[in-house]
Amino acid sequence: MSRGLMFLIAAGALLGGVDRILGNRYGLGKKFDEGFLLMGSMALSMVGIICLAPVLSTWLGALIAPAFSAVGLDPAMFGCVLAIDMGGYQLAMDLARDPEIGRFSGIIASAMFGCTLVFTIPVGMSVLAQEDRPLFLKGLLAGIISLPGGLVAGGLLQGLPLGTIIYQCTPIFLLAALLLLGLACFPEKVIQIFSRFADVIRTVATVGLVLAAVEQLTGIPLVGGLAPVEEGVQVVGSIAVVMLGSLPLAELLRRGLARPFRWIGRKTGLNDVSTTGIIMGSITVMPAIVMVPDMDDRGKVLCGAFLVCGASALAAHLGFAAGTEPELILPLLGGKFVGALLGMAIALGITRPHTQTEKNERAKAP
Repeated sequence: MSRGLMFLIAAGALLGGVDRILGNRYGLGKKFDEGFLLMGSMALSMVGIICLAPVLSTWLGALIAPAFSAVGLDPAMFGCVLAIDMGGYQLAMDLARDPEIGRFSGIIASAMFGCTLVFTIPVGMSVLAQEDRPLFLKGLLAGIISLPGGLVAGGLLQGLPLGTIIYQCTPIFLLAALLLLGLACFPEKVIQIFSRFADVIRTVATVGLVLAAVEQLTGIPLVGGLAPVEEGVQVVGSIAVVMLGSLPLAELLRRGLARPFRWIGRKTGLNDVSTTGIIMGSITVMPAIVMVPDMDDRGKVLCGAFLVCGASALAAHLGFAAGTEPELILPLLGGKFVGALLGMAIALGITRPHTQTEKNERAKAP
């Protein structure tokens, strides 16, 4: 299955490259370019963390490993507090006692829980206007409720026993419960906390990149134990190669699903912007968030619910898995989409269709 998907991605790269040569006649050449150009922003967020991962694992291992091991948890599960493409995988693998748990935490859990913590919540809630936040936040809560379903589905597809998945995910479930409580009762405070946390991660990534660059250029190790900068660049490069094909492929998928999604939108009371935004969220988060103000009320909730597990499934996260653990592509995508669909089902259950239409009609009424 994973090998077949890689051939599809290769076909996407071929189509995108040919269209680029033809002058972007079909819009796939632009996606080809975007996939490769993302290497710069990915490198800034990833290379420093990858270089620092051995040092962080040594420091954190001395603090976390005894506490986790005392209750039978693998320290690798701490790695999933970072996004998959922001050092979560490297940290999980360096802390892992069992490599399979490290892979689960660093690929599957980091792509859902870590991405939500360090990106979707702080960025989404800071970008959106005040009037759009409550509905998007309602969707995030629905997505967090569905998170265990996505983690269990991904773990089972990886081949882990159900009991192992549930027990090893206990810290995630507890943190998710606290996050639910905090977002429901003190949303502004929680958003501030995670915004600062995201800033700390960016600062650490920059420090790691600077230290690794100085050592690379001068041969003088300012901090012992850093991974070579080439290691981080190699990881980013392998992801960029996958993105060359995955973004054109995702664009074709978006076009192919446009009509059925419009049909689904009519049945569920979603406008075209809402359905398009949800599709875009599976490719990259920021465009989906930018589209939220133009979504109807129900669409804003569904978009937030989808992004908790489904964010970047067909682009950056797929690329990372393909470049590091290709046999986990199916568990990653399966877990992310199971969790995303569960979140959307919950969101549909707690919202009413046509709320935006009704709101507009009330505004026009004398």
